Amino acid sequence: MPDQLEGGCACGAVRYRLASAPMFVHCCHCRDCQRQTGSAFVLNALIETDRVALLSGSTESIGVPTDSGRPHLIHRCPSCKTAVWSHYGGADKLSFVRIGTLDDPVALTPDVHIYVRSKLPWIALPDGVPAFEAYYDSKKLWPAASLERRKAMFG
Repeated sequence: MPDQLEGGCACGAVRYRLASAPMFVHCCHCRDCQRQTGSAFVLNALIETDRVALLSGSTESIGVPTDSGRPHLIHRCPSCKTAVWSHYGGADKLSFVRIGTLDDPVALTPDVHIYVRSKLPWIALPDGVPAFEAYYDSKKLWPAASLERRKAMFG
């Protein structure tokens, strides 16, 4: 990973910087992500919200329905409506930053593929990356340093 990762929305009004590497990177194939992005999956970098520095602009949070019924707030640029990050399940301490909004989106690759039960059949998953029908046990998969960060965040 580069020393700093920066990104922003399509129109450039919202700019942000990640203060550290993310704790983990998801490639989610669930129907909610497919519907909300209009794509086959979404790539999210999980990172503490206080490690996402807003460099310019502001976001508007928009609640979207989910199959689970749990809250999902998508933070979008108020001008171009690009989704830059989300907060799931009411946990605003943890941001799910959309990797596609990074200036260098190839800098981060998925650590895991989740909800592959609803993966589109023409998507081929790479060898060597764990894949789960639904979610997974982060205590078994995340690196120790990331688990420590999560513990510090949630207690």
